[in-house]
Formats: sequence, C-alpha cells, structure tokens
Amino acid sequence: MTRYELGFLLVLIAGLVGTGIGVVYLSYAGRMAFVELQELRRERQDLEVRWEQLRIEEATLTNHSRIEAKARELLGMRLPHAGDVRMITGGAEHWKIK
Repeated sequence: MTRYELGFLLVLIAGLVGTGIGVVYLSYAGRMAFVELQELRRERQDLEVRWEQLRIEEATLTNHSRIEAKARELLGMRLPHAGDVRMITGGAEHWKIK
C-alpha cells in the first residue's frame, strides 16, 4: 500500500468515525429536546388547569350577591331608603368648578 493510499484510508476512517460520533450526538440532542418538549407541554397543561381554577375563583369572588353580602356584613352598608335618595338634575353646565 502506498503512502497516498494509506493517507486516503486514514481520512476515510476519520470521516467515518466523525460521522458516527455526529449521529450519536444528534440522536442524544434529539432525545433531550423531546424530553424538554414533554416537560413544557406538561407545564402548559398544569398552567391551563390553574388558569381555569383562578377564573372560577374570580367568578365566585366577583359575584354581585356575594359582594353585597360582604358589604353588609363587614362594612355595615345597606341600600338607602327611598326618602334618603336625592335626585340631582341639570347638566355639567350648571355646576361651577373653582
């Protein structure tokens, strides 16, 4: 075998080994990316469940009857009697701002 043939053979072997290492690395990187994708999908699903829980909680807390009951209970508020209501007529042009 000549020196050129031996050199060419070594280059081919090095290329083959490099290609093999590249295939193994890319397979590993693909698996790691898939694992990360699965984790992100699971996290997204958990966040969606939490979001729905928060929306239900918000709907419960902002219910008008609940707010009115809390205003009566905690703040002592009540609806005014008909005689306590005053009606103001006229537009903004009647009011002078100083």
